[in-house]
Amino acid sequence: MNYSKQCFYVFAILAVSFLNIQCKSEKKKEVIETNTEIATNQVTIEKSDYGITSEGEKVEKYILKNASGIEIDIITYGGIITALKTPNKDGVSQDIVLGYNSLEEYTNSNPYFGALIGRYGNRIAKGKFKLNGTEYTLATNDGENHLHGGLKGFDKVVWKASEEKNDASASLKLSYLSKDMEEGYPGNLDVTVTYTLDNDNKLNVVYEATTDKTTVVNLTQHSYFNLSGDSSTSILDQELKINADTYIPVNETLIPNGELATVENTPFDFTTMKVIGKDIEADNDQLRKGLGFDHCWVLNEQNTGVRYAATAYDPSSGRVLEIYTDEPGIQFYSGNFLDGTLPSKNGGTYAQRSGFCLETQHYPDSPNQKDFPSTVLEPGKKYESTTSFIFSVKK
Repeated sequence: MNYSKQCFYVFAILAVSFLNIQCKSEKKKEVIETNTEIATNQVTIEKSDYGITSEGEKVEKYILKNASGIEIDIITYGGIITALKTPNKDGVSQDIVLGYNSLEEYTNSNPYFGALIGRYGNRIAKGKFKLNGTEYTLATNDGENHLHGGLKGFDKVVWKASEEKNDASASLKLSYLSKDMEEGYPGNLDVTVTYTLDNDNKLNVVYEATTDKTTVVNLTQHSYFNLSGDSSTSILDQELKINADTYIPVNETLIPNGELATVENTPFDFTTMKVIGKDIEADNDQLRKGLGFDHCWVLNEQNTGVRYAATAYDPSSGRVLEIYTDEPGIQFYSGNFLDGTLPSKNGGTYAQRSGFCLETQHYPDSPNQKDFPSTVLEPGKKYESTTSFIFSVKK
């Protein structure tokens, strides 16, 4: 073999070797980039210590984050959402829920900021109801009425927590056993609430419960929203739409009078987007009784499963909150009883109407209202309810 042929063969071997190395390098790079992209797009969940109650129970905090910058902080005390950060139309992330900075504040004076509510969300008249011929007596912690589960409702207990995670979402599963006659309710009630955040900017809240005795159940979530991200400002300039043609009028103690009233030609008409403050000071008997809006709206498309319930929008930040639920009602509360005495997370205090609540639920006082959808849970049956909060921006 002459010299030129030798050189050619050596060059060919080197070229093939170089191409193999380059291909392997490119494939390795592709794998790294793919893995990095998957990791970046994953929803994460982080756990940390939050404090210890006066009874010596350890409280933990879980932070759920997605790829779009949504962050939700939840503590095992009361299942409370202590912070919920979302970007505004300029991409600036801010906290859009009211709350506190410490466990001590949550265990002291607290108007249910961000908490899970049970056994019964909303009011039961005079703290009494009958089941199968037996009358049960509950604590009267709201004047003459029972409110949000009593003196130590689900908002004031420490829940057991577990994590679930996949590439598309992360879940925090909270469980609690409410013992027979706790706060006056019959039956050992085994409750699970699962918070799930996904990359579609949806927070799913699934409630489940079983009992060994006939009882009543009405669970909800009690976050106070201020979509501006600045709790020192009022929510009166924010807008709201509720998918409801009727609402439930109440008496002077905010107990339903048993009728369903049309919203048409009243301040309670939110069938199209309306500024919250537009009619809140109107000359209206129902508004005077609630010091503003503190009523349950009867959602349309009853008994059709999870469907659209409401939209809230803040023009200044562009933030939009949409709510879907399978519940028959939604309680819109405009923060009327906030009075400037409670400390805020960022200094200052929470003034009247610095936050609003949209609590998906069954109607108030249903155990005493035969024409309302039933809240009775029997042994062998399962209580199940789903509500979704979807976050977006409008530019």
